[in-house]
Amino acid sequence: MQQLTNAEEEVMQYLWELERATVSQIIEKIPEPKPPHSTISSIMRILEKKEVVGHKAYGRTYEYFPLFTKEEYSAGTIGQFANDFFGGSMRKLVSFLVQRDDLSINDLEEIRTKLEEKNK
Repeated sequence: MQQLTNAEEEVMQYLWELERATVSQIIEKIPEPKPPHSTISSIMRILEKKEVVGHKAYGRTYEYFPLFTKEEYSAGTIGQFANDFFGGSMRKLVSFLVQRDDLSINDLEEIRTKLEEKNK
């Protein structure tokens, strides 16, 4: 899965929310100041080249849809982040978050419970 820019990720957030959308529908979701239609249209073409979105044509209007879920993208992004910064170790990533106080004891207990449920 190719890395997305911040702008591409932002557009994808709206597309995941809408599930299927035209450029105009995506722009409607974006808060003010809204970007030009041509900007979002260009981003959608780039996302298609990256094989992140597909489209269905209705005359000259394209309806775009994601080719994978937000969860699939998140898993790939977190995995790449772990590879880039923690040698691929999720344990080191979690340890880093604990050391920074980004995870509480309650958070860790919830993670432990989910792991136990998964391994049953």
